[in-house]
Amino acid sequence: MSSELQDLYQEVVLEHGKRPRNFREVEGANRRADGYNPLCGDQLTVTLRMDGDVIQDVGFVGQGCAISRASASLMTGAVKALSRADAERLFELVHRLVTEGPEGLNLDELGKLAVLSGVSEFPSRVKCASLAWHALRAALEGKDTSVSTE
Repeated sequence: MSSELQDLYQEVVLEHGKRPRNFREVEGANRRADGYNPLCGDQLTVTLRMDGDVIQDVGFVGQGCAISRASASLMTGAVKALSRADAERLFELVHRLVTEGPEGLNLDELGKLAVLSGVSEFPSRVKCASLAWHALRAALEGKDTSVSTE
């Protein structure tokens, strides 16, 4: 990772970790899922209000490290107003980004989420960064359940 991207990563993660966006339960939510990372104890609940196939609102609550909170915060900004299919595609792109790195990905397509590319250099943090995304996916599937990173 270039030092410029590393600086941006640290700045964005710290900012979203300290002041996460959409840190709330969505009023009138019709989908929810809990996410749990047994390795570190991070726990997040993602709530959605869907109108048909479109995410009208999304929020999260819970406890986690700066990376899990930042990733959840960035996720809520990225998926609001997306269709379920587009949100699922974004899940796949982010999962690939944090597990394999940015090679071969169009980082413009990921927007601000591209700052999560630094996570791939720290395998122990992949589950932190992907926790909210797994909870989002479970909520989109209407499972109203708990998912684990294990």
